[in-house]
Amino acid sequence: MSKTKITIDTGVFVEYIDRKAKYHRAAKAIIDSFGRLEIVLPSITIAEVCYVTARLLNVAGIEKALGKAIEFASWIYSHPAVEVVDNLGLHIETAKIKLEYRMALADCYVLAISKIENCKAVFRKREKEVPEQIEKDFKVVFLEDYV
Repeated sequence: MSKTKITIDTGVFVEYIDRKAKYHRAAKAIIDSFGRLEIVLPSITIAEVCYVTARLLNVAGIEKALGKAIEFASWIYSHPAVEVVDNLGLHIETAKIKLEYRMALADCYVLAISKIENCKAVFRKREKEVPEQIEKDFKVVFLEDYV
């Protein structure tokens, strides 16, 4: 039996890190399912996770915030259930999506992986700048729908 494959937007990892976040429990359920789920991420997500984690930990007054953020990003990057993708096909598909939908580049990468890998893209919530057409054209899931 093959594992369910998904791609995850940075916002989901942010919800996981912040235990007081509105969608923390839903994000935690996904992260805790690594291994039962096959995760495919664009490399930009690793950079974003590291940056955002460091910022959040800094604001929370945590010592060695960057080091802890690097540990978390490294854990994701090296997890056996995670495949980090960085190839020309992904970049070209991302560019096409960016041209058509005019969304944030990182979101376009997640959608491109969703399309290429024929898997669901998991986002934290619907953003105002994300066109409604996205839900018709891609397999997307929002944590906000499960809270």
